[in-house]
Amino acid sequence: MGQYERRYLQVDAEFLPDGKVLPKVLYWENEDGTVLPFPIDRVLDIERAACLKAGGLGLRYRCLIHGKQRELFLQEDNRWFVAVRVGTHK
Repeated sequence: MGQYERRYLQVDAEFLPDGKVLPKVLYWENEDGTVLPFPIDRVLDIERAACLKAGGLGLRYRCLIHGKQRELFLQEDNRWFVAVRVGTHK
């Protein structure tokens, strides 16, 4: 298993009356600078957790994106990140 780091992303989210925050779209920037929107099909669960691959702590959102399960984290400073392998982005 390789090394990972946090990659911070722009995320569109919905703020519900009960205080929950639900991510709706994440934006991935490619190496050439193009930004691709990825709609989140469904949030499977939300829990406070550490990111074991890249470090960091916050709310872990297990999401379905294009039919695949992914983890998206919301830090206490309101920044969103995913864990990516070192060397897979600029």
